Amino acid sequence: MTVKSTPFPEFSSVTTSQSLNPVLDIIIDDNVNLENYCKALIQKVLELPHSKFGLFINYQSELVKDELKWINKLEKLITINEDIFIENKVICRYNKMYHFIEKKREYLQSISAKSNTKATPKRLINADADDRHFSFFEVKNHIETLENFNEKIIYLTEEIFEYKQADIISVNSKLQAYDEQCNQLIEKLQTIRRMKTDFEKEKAQNENNPGPTENPKIKLQLNGPINIVTNAFKQMMVNIKPNGKPYIQYKIKDVAQFICDNFVDENGQLLSQATIQTYLSPNRTDKDPNSDSVVRF
Repeated sequence: MTVKSTPFPEFSSVTTSQSLNPVLDIIIDDNVNLENYCKALIQKVLELPHSKFGLFINYQSELVKDELKWINKLEKLITINEDIFIENKVICRYNKMYHFIEKKREYLQSISAKSNTKATPKRLINADADDRHFSFFEVKNHIETLENFNEKIIYLTEEIFEYKQADIISVNSKLQAYDEQCNQLIEKLQTIRRMKTDFEKEKAQNENNPGPTENPKIKLQLNGPINIVTNAFKQMMVNIKPNGKPYIQYKIKDVAQFICDNFVDENGQLLSQATIQTYLSPNRTDKDPNSDSVVRF
């Protein structure tokens, strides 16, 4: 197995004799160098039980000084070695690990943002819970520090889930509901992104072909719950066929983008890519439709 390396700033490996947790430790008995470390990491992802992915990322990231940098390098490592997962017919491992990496990164960025934020005035706090407060003012400031579009959407989605699951003890009636404001910002970001993409495509078409433009692409309207369609795609991505491959062998984010590009909801509105990615996640069975609504293959 040939593994492409990515420059980790520090290694979190141990020898067999030093290991206290063989399941989660990166064990290297040979020379500890970048090549061997990357090989050991990829091998661990290929062998680790699916149920241990989250524990593994938390365990390893706590062994290094810069957790966020290590997480980013791990993501790059599995991305540039995607062909190994395809060759071994375990693209589902790739997707699941990618999901946990994104979740951990958003958590670390959220903690960093909150620790660097000055005390927010009470009038700018939407709601208080037992263990934290929810301020859309803080959210907007943090979003402005993020350059990656997907990171913005995932952060906002995580905040919505946190708010809905929190035990709210007080709400600022003078401000709009926290989750509503987050959803509106998601819609704004997605709309602006699509507009920019459309403008760029139109500009490129005009430059390359001054003649008449093609008819706009038609999107199919879903007259019912969105999770019925996403569950059908999930089945085709997860269930292994007799030939050893799933029916659809693509990453979650690519399939989510395809669904958003080709479908709209029952009101004709654009779909949220962050929401679709959540529905497609193998470990989010709570987002699957009722058994009587599931598409059977």
